[in-house]
Amino acid sequence: MTSAEEDPSYIDYETFLSPTFSPAQFANTLVLTTNNASDTPLDLSTPLSRVLFDAQEIDTHIDTLTTKNALPLLSHTQEQTVSSQNLVREIDAQVASLNEGYKRLEKEVLVRYETADEVRSVAERLWETIRLGRAVGRTLQLGRQLEVQLAEIGGNTKGHTKEDHRALVRCANTLISLKELFNKSGPGEEGAGLARIDVVKSLGDSIIAPAERTVLLKSQQIVREFTMSTLSGSTTFSQTADTKARTTSALLALYLLSAIPERAKKEKWEPDVLIGALQDYLRTALTSSLASLARSLSTLPTLERTLIEVSARCQNIIALESLLSSTTPPSHPLLATNAEPKTLLEPLLQSLETGSLASYFWRTLAGGLNTKVMEIVNKGGVSARTLRSNKKSVGEAVRECVVRGCQTGKGEKKGEASWEREAAVMVASVVGALGR
Repeated sequence: MTSAEEDPSYIDYETFLSPTFSPAQFANTLVLTTNNASDTPLDLSTPLSRVLFDAQEIDTHIDTLTTKNALPLLSHTQEQTVSSQNLVREIDAQVASLNEGYKRLEKEVLVRYETADEVRSVAERLWETIRLGRAVGRTLQLGRQLEVQLAEIGGNTKGHTKEDHRALVRCANTLISLKELFNKSGPGEEGAGLARIDVVKSLGDSIIAPAERTVLLKSQQIVREFTMSTLSGSTTFSQTADTKARTTSALLALYLLSAIPERAKKEKWEPDVLIGALQDYLRTALTSSLASLARSLSTLPTLERTLIEVSARCQNIIALESLLSSTTPPSHPLLATNAEPKTLLEPLLQSLETGSLASYFWRTLAGGLNTKVMEIVNKGGVSARTLRSNKKSVGEAVRECVVRGCQTGKGEKKGEASWEREAAVMVASVVGALGR
């Protein structure tokens, strides 16, 4: 329908169709155009009639338009309805196809996936059970092996009527294997979940912990009883070789037990268990020597025998130093290659901050002996007078003690330039405190 055919209308459609149209502003304008702003009260019936008339006019216009164009509107509506029905039919067919495809997919994929997921879950649990079973089996095998080796140390197993000191090293290696297994407790690692197994807990309490204590105590005892001095009595070649072998086994066992996982995690690792046992040995030798020398300097007739005992202790220390310097530490899986010392002597010397065990022995002994001599002098009496009157002979006896102590089993002097200095320090610690 063209604009010429449209009925004229006084309604301003542009105003109502404007994007900025405001009903409140339009009503306010309509009221002001039909009233005087100063009138009280305002007459609202006229603007209201105007609005109602306009609404009626628009309604009439709409009715006229729809009446004149009924056939085109109906035709358009029918076309839209037919098109909508066609679209619905096509969409229904596509939806049905999708539903059918989904059902087929669910049957062929989802159901199979759920079944496969259950199988995977069962397989994972079975694998975890097998892995844990193998770990438990290996733990029990190592525990049994440790039990047999522990019995071999004391010669209690069948076929072992004599103590086997080499079993100390075997026990230490087995203990490290067990500790390493228990330490691998992360997800997917060999030892994961072992801590929850009762038989493993029982194994740790009844065998592993007691075995570690036994190996430590036995090794420490062997080191503590080490003696190879020619002054303490005659020993055969076989006895000397046996002492070296037993002590070497004890030293290696102590070294290995120093490197269990929790200790090996330290940034600067050192074989603390080994060093502790060796320092105890030196400390015992120094304490015994100092106590016996203090007694003998108060009663000079016993001094000669005491000095022989002190020389014997120094010879033992030199023999131990030689044994440590010739013993190479075993390769350890928990330690980096550059963290392992070249010999067992190296970490001990570093901890004592000395270059020689004999030098350390004499210098430490001299430091304590000077105090003991001063105590005797300060007390006065017969002991002090006797010691002063025999100062020269006592000094010579002390010097001879150092010389004798620095001799090897063949009578050779150990580092002549070194023992002269140590002899001077020892003599000064006695004679110097006596005065002129």
